[in-house]
Parts: sequence; C-alpha cells; structure tokens
Amino acid sequence: MKEITLGRSGLKTVQNAFGVLPIQRVPKDRAVAMLRRAYEGGFRFFDTARDYTDSEEKLGEAFGGMWDKVIIASKTHANTPEGFRKDLSTTLGNLKADSIDLYQFHQAKQVWRPGDGTGMYECMLEARDKGLIRHIGLTSHTRKIALEAAESGLYETVQFPFSYLSSKEDMELVEACRKNDVGFIAMKGLAGGLITRSDAAMAFMSRFDNVLPIWGIQREKELEEWISYMENTPVLDDGMLAFIEKEKAELAGDFCRSCGYCMPCPAGIIIPQCARMSLLLRRMPYADWLTEKWQKEMEKIDGCLGCGSCMSKCPYGLNTPALLKKNLADYRKVLSGEVSITN
Repeated sequence: MKEITLGRSGLKTVQNAFGVLPIQRVPKDRAVAMLRRAYEGGFRFFDTARDYTDSEEKLGEAFGGMWDKVIIASKTHANTPEGFRKDLSTTLGNLKADSIDLYQFHQAKQVWRPGDGTGMYECMLEARDKGLIRHIGLTSHTRKIALEAAESGLYETVQFPFSYLSSKEDMELVEACRKNDVGFIAMKGLAGGLITRSDAAMAFMSRFDNVLPIWGIQREKELEEWISYMENTPVLDDGMLAFIEKEKAELAGDFCRSCGYCMPCPAGIIIPQCARMSLLLRRMPYADWLTEKWQKEMEKIDGCLGCGSCMSKCPYGLNTPALLKKNLADYRKVLSGEVSITN
C-alpha cells in the first residue's frame, strides 16, 4: 500500500482511509474495537463529522490520548459563525482532543471566502490561529463548488464522490486538485453500494497519487477485507480494467448515487433506495429487496406529488420522478415474474 500526501497540507497517510459514518449504527463497544483493529491493521486516517451522531465519541474512546499517531478529519454543517464555534467545541469535546488535523465545511453550498460577509472562513482562520485545527478543507457533492474550492487557493483539501463509475468531468476535478496542490479525498468509492467488488475499487484508486479514498466501514468482515489490501494491494491489470469497463457500460447513464440530498420526500418515498431499485436487485441479494416492507415502500412512488423538490436538490441534475417511475415499473416486472434476475 503506497503512502500519499494530501496536497500542500502535508498530511501523509496510506491510501486506504476509514469513513466513520457507518459506525454510528454500531454499538459503542463494538465500534471502538473495530476502530482499534483498523489502527492495528494499518489505517491512519479517519474521517468523521458533527452530523454523524455519536461517531466522534466512539473515535474519542478508541484513540483518546494517541492523536499524534492518527489523522482525524471532521466537518461542520454550520452556516453561521455561532454554529461553527459550537460544532467545533462539541467535536473537540467528543474526541477528547485539543485539536483536529483537518476541519472541513460539510456539504458546502457555496465556497466560503474571507470578506464575503458571512464570517465563516474567518472562523476557520481563527480556529487555526488558536491551534484548534491544523488544516482547512471543504466537502461537496456539487462539482462546480468542489472545483471552485480547488482553484480558490483557500482550501488544502477537497472531498467529493469519486469511483470508477465517475465521469470525465470528475476526473478533470481530480486533475485540477493536483494542479493546484490540493488533496483530493474520495467519498463514495463504492458508488453508494453499487460497486460490489472492493478489489476493483481499490485497484482503481491506486492509479492516482493524489487521491485518498475513505471507505465507509460498518462490519468486521468489511474491515478485514480493506486491511488485507494494506499488504496485498489489488493491481489494475488488463483483467481488472476489462471488468471495470464492463461495469461502466452496465451502469452508464443516469443513476442515483444515494447522497440523500433529495430527502425528505413530501410523499414519504425513500428516494435513495427506490430510485435505484433496479440496480440494487441485480447487484445485491435480490430477496432482501422483495420483502413486504420494500414492496410497500416502492408502491409509495404511485403517490409522487410531482412537486419537483427532489429535482431541485439533486446535485447530479437527475429527473428523479422519472427515475422513480422507471424503477417501479421494473420492480413490478420482477415481482410478477415477467423479468427474472440472478446475482
């Protein structure tokens, strides 16, 4: 496993990082054990956020007193200086830490700048001057925002969805980060669960020397899989490339990335799952999605209000109502036996 440097931040880590969001769904003792096992296995970079409920507390329990041995990145969703300072104080308390290696504006809707009248970027500078944070970053699901941040000279890292299913424009964003000496942190490296071979995902990431993937890990089996790549990193050979090209052809076009920006839905539709049900049926154990529970959830699509709220919030510009109806039609064909599937 090679080591990479996150741009001009100078932060160095192996190219295999732990996304902490899923451990909010894991009991504390088990989550702490997983985090410590990740460290033993070679993980050094852990990404969390104030929005991830008790994930910061679990990190604090796992690594309190050894912050010189790991790199911690956290985030604030605040849009006022008061909210920023409250989030940062809470995060430091949860982590049992005096400072955070990387602090990021979370899911930024704009690129905060000095003198823009909001005081938000000034909060970052104030926190850095006080030694509460070391480096400044920004995360977004919107390419325009991420690119603006990368080219602004104000941010040392940018976090954005990136996988082997990413578009040409996303690849250009990675190159823009390289050109501007900005570290690129790749979220959703498994495309919201649509990529089912972790070795292919890891091999793809290894071709970049400025990209740090953060894998959302919830189960011990998943963790051991990623740990195994520390010593035996999958190789992007001709066979792997052929597999990836086949995947890209199968998943080409509009599909939901499961970012959740569209939620909540006024009609109660669980959009991140329902809008990609066809793919989930074919790429995961399909029986899990044909239960009575999910049949009822899919039927809610008939009650779509056509309000356009989901479309207005989708960072990928998807026609979400049309995508939902298309997935419902396919789902009904599977239920009726008109279409058979295997996985």
